[in-house]
Amino acid sequence: MRSLRIQLLLFWAFLLAACALVAAIIVVLYQTGSGAQVASSRARAAQACEDIATRYAKSVPTVPADTPQTDLLRVLLHVVLLEVPQVEGGVWRAGSGMLAYAYPTYEGSGVKIDVPAAEQPLIVELAKQAGSTGQPIVNLVRGSREVLIVAACPLAAHPGTAVWTMTRAHAGAIAAQDTLRTGIAVLALLVVASGAWLGWMLLRGLRQVRRLEGALAQAQGDAVPHLERTGIRELDRIVDGFNAFGTRLEDARARLKEALAQRHRDLRLTALGRMTASVAHEIRNPIAAMRLKADNALAAPPARHADALASIVTQIDRLEGLVQSLLSLVQPLNLHPRTVPLRPWLQERLDTARPGSQARGVRLALRGEAPADAVFDPVHAARAIDNLLDNAVRHAPAGGEAVLSAQVDAARTLCTLTVEDDGPGVPEDLRAQLFEPFATGRADGNGLGLALAREVALAHGGDLHYAPREGGGARFILELPWRAS
Repeated sequence: MRSLRIQLLLFWAFLLAACALVAAIIVVLYQTGSGAQVASSRARAAQACEDIATRYAKSVPTVPADTPQTDLLRVLLHVVLLEVPQVEGGVWRAGSGMLAYAYPTYEGSGVKIDVPAAEQPLIVELAKQAGSTGQPIVNLVRGSREVLIVAACPLAAHPGTAVWTMTRAHAGAIAAQDTLRTGIAVLALLVVASGAWLGWMLLRGLRQVRRLEGALAQAQGDAVPHLERTGIRELDRIVDGFNAFGTRLEDARARLKEALAQRHRDLRLTALGRMTASVAHEIRNPIAAMRLKADNALAAPPARHADALASIVTQIDRLEGLVQSLLSLVQPLNLHPRTVPLRPWLQERLDTARPGSQARGVRLALRGEAPADAVFDPVHAARAIDNLLDNAVRHAPAGGEAVLSAQVDAARTLCTLTVEDDGPGVPEDLRAQLFEPFATGRADGNGLGLALAREVALAHGGDLHYAPREGGGARFILELPWRAS
């Protein structure tokens, strides 16, 4: 019962049943009112006529005489018509005229014995037709005040002879018949018109609903389409509400984007504030090492200057790498998202990490049912995954394993890239500052790799977080927005 179509059809069926009930009530009222007078009077006149003819046929000899038995006919007329109030009758014969007449229920003074002169031509005409055709005839003549009902039945024993009966009914009964027919016709027309109107409204409404469904189905991704008005007030209220909701949603998305950008800037400033001391420490150490090498080289013979210069260049490279990492962390990321075939791109990441893994005796594996493609910036995302794989290879034990996997969470519209290893995992006391610059558990690390990877995730509108691996080890989960093609 939740379907509007079924409810409207049930309403029309209810309307049809109501009209049928009203028509039945009108017919019953007609049958019990003035309209029944004509039917009753006609039935009484026809039945009386047939009774007289039947009784006469049973009373005459098997081989009848040529001349009708007038006395018997008078008796039968009187006996039969006495039981039928307000019905008069007689017998007519071709060539002889009226042979008998009776009106035993006449309400006037005296006994009525003469055939009504005004109706006699009609009586003779009907009797002549019944006598010649051998078939009973009933005729109704409508007057200004009454309806004249005349019935004629042939006497089979005497060709050309017919019994006739006559009665009267109020003229309003005929009008009631016309009113009855008109009322039923109006009810039938009402049912047909209401069904056509209801069908038109239903088709119109369903057509507009299908148009709205099509507009919603054609919407790309998570975009909220603008729906056109339908011209149906109730649907237009829903359309206006939906469009207003879409406008508010777009405004909320814009504000959320601004808030995320502000949060990103705040995180950068916070990170800059926290890493100032670490930067000074990281720069002081190479500078001190270079100074020491330079002082030793100045005091040493020229043959040892090359080794000192090589050591100084190494420290300079270290400082340059540190500065580049700091610039990458501080400067905004300019993303250029595009559709990336995911499986080859993941395999390329493993190939990039393979020399380091082979040097440390760590196996690399690609697992998971990756989608065919995804949309992101492949260059910046590659930097993030490469950093995560490098960390996994460095922390995995010799003979251990580093695994890269990808899967799609359609319900949350996320593409999840996971890097895990079977090493010792991240110490509990380091997890709170894990993604901050210079937070590292390695003596040779500067702690910028995870910070850069998280910056890449945030720039895409995703996130990077750590989850301990079951059975020991580390698992880093990089989440990027994803939608189906």
